[in-house]
Order: sequence, then structure tokens, then C-alpha cells
Amino acid sequence: MGAAEPESAEVDRLPGWVTLLPAPNPGPMTLDGTNTWILRAPGAERATVVDPGPLDEGHLRRIAEHGPIGTILITHGHHDHVEGAARLSELLGGAPVRAGSPVHCLGGEPFDPRESLDGNGLEIRVLETPGHTSDSVSFFVEFGDESVMFTGDTMLGRGTTVVAPPDGDLGAYLDSLELLSAYPRALMLPGHGPARSDTAERARFYLDHRRERLAQVTAALAAGAETPAAVVDLVYPDLDPALRFAAEWSAAAQLEYLRREQP
Repeated sequence: MGAAEPESAEVDRLPGWVTLLPAPNPGPMTLDGTNTWILRAPGAERATVVDPGPLDEGHLRRIAEHGPIGTILITHGHHDHVEGAARLSELLGGAPVRAGSPVHCLGGEPFDPRESLDGNGLEIRVLETPGHTSDSVSFFVEFGDESVMFTGDTMLGRGTTVVAPPDGDLGAYLDSLELLSAYPRALMLPGHGPARSDTAERARFYLDHRRERLAQVTAALAAGAETPAAVVDLVYPDLDPALRFAAEWSAAAQLEYLRREQP
């Protein structure tokens, strides 16, 4: 069995300077859809967007209605987070798009490590949190006595994150979870699923889950399972067939990690 989900950590009240616009792309991997976040400091003219989501004209126009918007920020380069960025920039008259990878930047530079951004009245600190993807970042924002952490897909509001090689790396991912576990009072605002009340608590839950799963995969290796498919057969016996491909991605990352760490 996996680690139990914290039952009391979901929250439905956001700080007044944060707005959630879920994209209309629900699915097994996106949960209720990609979360697009809009940040506007009280009294500020311009807002900042985190993860514009897919190329859905209706969704992008709803975001643009919250303008003027100064900057579009990307947590990582998966299409369900970044696909609509260029079109949103166009709707906003050329608002720059910034991301961890230059591939996804438009009119702006890639983030510098631990950079602090001017979020139009909010200080936004960039944290490198690779593992889900090599370019994954999180954004830590404080205003008054409130603080939030935008985690993209590094941590989700429900369920756990897929780490799929070659771009995903479990060792880097565990390090990123350790980093996020140092933010106990920050509201966690994920790329999918509900907000959570405590970033550090969620990170510790994820770490416990990963360690438990690695122990199961180690036992499966000892039992003769040498491929991701064989590991999934032993470790995920009640898996929904629609999610088997994701489980095999995760198993491949686990095998790669164990073979590298325990030669």
C-alpha cells in the first residue's frame, strides 16, 4: 500500500492576490485540468501569469481578461503548461514569456538560478526543482504574512508525480523534494489538483511515498524483475490499465536510480 494522503490539507481559500483559472483539459495525467495562476499585488496595475496552459482559445482569452499582464512565467516545458504561451503573449500585446529553458522563452531570458523576479509589486523567487523534467522550477512568493509556492508538476494537489526518463531524473527529483520540505508555512499551489495548506508537509509525504516505492522496487529486483514492465506487474498489481504507461515510466526511473546508487 502507498502512503496515505493527508486528509485535512486541501484548501479552497486563496490569498486575495492569487486567482485560479483551471484549463478545460481534464484527464488521467492532468487531473481536473492544468491550473493557470494569476498574481496581482493589491493596487498593482499589472498582473503575472504562471502556466498559461494548453492552446485553448477560450481559456487564453479568459486569462487575458485579467489584464493588463506584465509577464508570463512557465514552471516547466510540458505542452499542457506551455502550449498556449505564445498565443497568450500575442493576446496581451507581446508580454514576455520566461521559463527555465530558452526553448520556451519569448521576449524574455531563461531564469537564473535562485533568481528573484519583479512580479509587478510581488517578489517572486525562482527555485530550481528539476526531476519531473530537467527544466522544472518552482516559484516562492511572499506578501505580508502570506506565502505561496507554485510547484508546477513537481508536486500535485492530488496523487503523485510521474518521473519519466530521459528528461526526468529520480535523484534530482528527491533533491527537489528535500528543498521544498524547507517551506512549512507556504501554501502549495500546484499545476494540477487542489491547493494544499503546507508545502513542506506535502514534500515530506512525497518523499515518504518515493522511499516506500523504492523499497518495493528493490524487492521486485531481488525477485527477478529486471524490466519496467516486470516491476509494474509486481509492484502495481491493481493498476488501472489506462495508467500502465505512466507506471512503466516511473518504474524505469526507479530502476535507473537504484542501479546508479546501488551498483
